[in-house]
Amino acid sequence: MKNIQEIAIAEYDYPLPDERIAKYPLAERDTSKLLLYNKGEVSEDTFSNLPKYIPQGALMVFNNTKVIQARLRFRKETGALIEVFCLEPEVPCDYQQIFLETRECVWQCLVGNSNRWKGGVLSQVVNVGGRDVTLSVERLGSAAAVNHVRFSWNCGVSFAELLEAAGELPIPPYLNRATEESDTRTYQTVYSKVKGSVAAPTAGLHFTPAVLEALSAAGVQREEVTLHVGAGTFKPVKSELIAEHEMHEEYIEVRKELLERLIANGGSAVAVGTTSVRTLESLYFLGEMVAENPDIAVDELHVGQWTPYNREHTLSSVEALEALVAWLGRNGLDRVHSHTQIMIAPGYTFRIVKAIVTNFHQPKSTLLLLVSAFVSGNWRSIYDYALANGFRFLSYGDSSLLIP
Repeated sequence: MKNIQEIAIAEYDYPLPDERIAKYPLAERDTSKLLLYNKGEVSEDTFSNLPKYIPQGALMVFNNTKVIQARLRFRKETGALIEVFCLEPEVPCDYQQIFLETRECVWQCLVGNSNRWKGGVLSQVVNVGGRDVTLSVERLGSAAAVNHVRFSWNCGVSFAELLEAAGELPIPPYLNRATEESDTRTYQTVYSKVKGSVAAPTAGLHFTPAVLEALSAAGVQREEVTLHVGAGTFKPVKSELIAEHEMHEEYIEVRKELLERLIANGGSAVAVGTTSVRTLESLYFLGEMVAENPDIAVDELHVGQWTPYNREHTLSSVEALEALVAWLGRNGLDRVHSHTQIMIAPGYTFRIVKAIVTNFHQPKSTLLLLVSAFVSGNWRSIYDYALANGFRFLSYGDSSLLIP
């Protein structure tokens, strides 16, 4: 096995014609195709039959994040259109408080047409529940492509209400179309709850209440985590070697009850989507940190891009989770708040995730590296089958269940 940082992204390319990218979802979410990869064997079924392939008693973990209407447009007096794309609050752990703010807040944003907005305040009038609210934005500074933007408004409505009224749902750029009214429904999972993502955890888009009920009836346990998906999920790997690619940082929140259920389940789970995979696997390294430094502060908990690879990791998954539960108890906390930049690529050892439900990902992407790591490098047989058998790709496309 070569050094993980020496992996060439060109080895994870495949031809994806535009016509194979699903521009819209199917009318019924759970009628999508389901590719089954079970210990090297590839077959297919319909997604509504997923429950019969999940073992009774298994713990299935879903990402309950909700996509916000993160794209706002302001017009200058000159007529220039400026797009402000909210990425995350300046203080990411304050998501809930930020959405409740009624006067002002600061976000990290991408700014479109930024060369036409050198400074000053831009404003627009937004109708929120029958009231006209003047919403203003001001650039406070920038680092690389990210701008710090202050939002302020003159009426006691919440920032969440403002985004709902003035914002636009940011569908993936590879759909090559404008956001439509139907996307506000179809680009959310049926179990989305916690506002904060700028992209959907798309593996979850296939689930319907009927499928969730069938899972429960089959004896499958269900739990939820929160990982707010950032715009970096669309960031292609442009460097030749992954060592030169910087993973985006994502906010995660995990309840103590889930940690306890994972422990009771032998430290293993079935992950719905790569966001759930990154969250669950990050828990192992957070547990390792608190086991080695029981007095570590909350704001020091962070999983770096290369954390899984820079040393030996001897704790079992249960031991790491138990250490994390004990740390929460010592600090009087009922959940983990943290950030992760975890890079999962071939050579990674999975600690908690034993099966994955996931869509089909872009060529030369970090998500394809994750899939390859999970199936011991056998990703081509999966993608060749999908391309040869009419599967639809990317966010609104079909799904797969991977069991290594």
